[in-house]
Amino acid sequence: MKTASPGPRIVGRTDLPSTRESVSRARAKVRGWLGDSHPAIDDVVLVTSELVTNAIRHSDARTGDFIGLTVTATADVVQVEVRDPGSLFSGPHVRKEEEAEDGRGLLIVREVSLAWGTRDHGRGLGRTVWCALRATPLPADPESPADLDLVPEAAPE
Repeated sequence: MKTASPGPRIVGRTDLPSTRESVSRARAKVRGWLGDSHPAIDDVVLVTSELVTNAIRHSDARTGDFIGLTVTATADVVQVEVRDPGSLFSGPHVRKEEEAEDGRGLLIVREVSLAWGTRDHGRGLGRTVWCALRATPLPADPESPADLDLVPEAAPE
């Protein structure tokens, strides 16, 4: 008889001041909650950094406001949620100009996540941007260019 896998558990939850310094605090919190040996730690820290940065830069957060960070996990998935005050003028979106030097946060989140999305909590109640990541990376594809030796061979003399 197959046993049901346990549901998601909250790995960590915190409220961070709406300041630039909170981005590095968020990364440190996630590393502390999951540990440096977690197979997805680099991707989880990356998306956390992008989502918290976006919440601070693009929401209507003011001095004294807080950004909520919650990380939940199952055996297969790690989910990162960032709650902010929302914005009356715009919502989260992936930029169309992939070569832009700024504003690529959600493009990065989309690329490393299994899924991402938003939940609007109503006028004046904020919004949550979330993403779900694979808890263990897929095995490397030996034919993938990323897995090949990228150091060029020395030219014959």
